[in-house]
Amino acid sequence: QLQFVESGGGLVQPGGSLRLSCAASGFTLDYYVMGWFRQAPGKEREGVSCFITSDGTTYYADSVKGRFTVSRNNAQNTVYLQMNNLQPDDTAVYYCAAEPDGATARALCFMTRPQDLGSWGQGTQVTVSS
Repeated sequence: QLQFVESGGGLVQPGGSLRLSCAASGFTLDYYVMGWFRQAPGKEREGVSCFITSDGTTYYADSVKGRFTVSRNNAQNTVYLQMNNLQPDDTAVYYCAAEPDGATARALCFMTRPQDLGSWGQGTQVTVSS
């Protein structure tokens, strides 16, 4: 069973930065499709980024391109989301998601829809406010 623990959320001023972590357990990061999505109050889930662990192919939503970066630490079985120049519209609960690599998962990743992958974490709150 895939399990994740997200952390690193908090309150930050506009223009600030945060780094979210997603610690995976029950599986290693090889041969998976993984991503981050977010959900703000009253809004639909929005894909933020998605990547294929076996080859590093990465996709970003237009709303975060140039500001957010995904990385991974294989030794710690952890995926990170570095978020820079945060804005109030970035306020949301952020979730880590994953699914074993396959055609469907890759299609979802290409469309930057990690929210439709099979397993999620519990989420971490990010609030951007002055």
